[in-house]
Amino acid sequence: MGRVTERRRVIRIRGGVEAGARADTLVAEEPLEIRLNGRPLAITMRTPGDDFALAAGFLVSEGVLAAASDVRNIVYCAGAKDDGTNTYNVVDVQLAPGVEVPDITLERNVYTTSSCGLCGKASLDAVRTTARFPIADAPPVGLTPALLSGLPDRLRAAQKVFDRTGGLHAAALFSEDGELLDVREDVGRHNAVDKLIGRALREGLLPLSRAVLLVSGRASFELAQKAVMAGIPVLAAVSAPSSLAVELAAETGLTLVGFLRGPDMNVYAGEHRITLEAAASTSRG
Repeated sequence: MGRVTERRRVIRIRGGVEAGARADTLVAEEPLEIRLNGRPLAITMRTPGDDFALAAGFLVSEGVLAAASDVRNIVYCAGAKDDGTNTYNVVDVQLAPGVEVPDITLERNVYTTSSCGLCGKASLDAVRTTARFPIADAPPVGLTPALLSGLPDRLRAAQKVFDRTGGLHAAALFSEDGELLDVREDVGRHNAVDKLIGRALREGLLPLSRAVLLVSGRASFELAQKAVMAGIPVLAAVSAPSSLAVELAAETGLTLVGFLRGPDMNVYAGEHRITLEAAASTSRG
């Protein structure tokens, strides 16, 4: 697409003094309208690229898609510019014959932002009733703190666009052995996760029952929901989880790790997948 970044002139100030003008590389942010069988469903602010995967992953999270065979086609719609130029900002997901369109939020205008994701999505019941892949890793994925502690640096090393802009979130899938399977970047953390899940759907890899999902920043309810909907057993974040994310993790069996920074981390739910060592006892004399 060629629109992941843009160049803009900026005035640099160093030490309170103007240090001259220069061109700065910015991450691109544009709206993407997602349509389902031609009907407008959602608008999200995203970094252009992997738009078909983003749309597919979003629909996995909404309980619409469960397999690549559920999709007949994904296409860009005609552009929205007056001169007829395609903006590539409207995607239509066409379901395969016989695939039921569930009674999801088609009646409302769903709007997602690059910061918070899907606005108004707050019901645990929505996940309970639409989850296609209950978390069922048998035997359970087994992770050591040492393995988990190395994942954020590996994610950071894979963030190519972040190195140029400093303005992108990232999400990555790792195997239970710590192998990096896929990584996506976007201005929206939820979009990066949708791109991962959508790519997995299109490659026939769902459910991701032996995978670890790592996200930059915090772990919101929405990100926990996306992990659950894709059958991912472990969600780790470098920052804090929300209370609702912890509640969802506890109810669904998701392992939720927060504040993953070096050897330190907090396990909020699903600790049975983490190989823990008891704290050394201290004697008092």
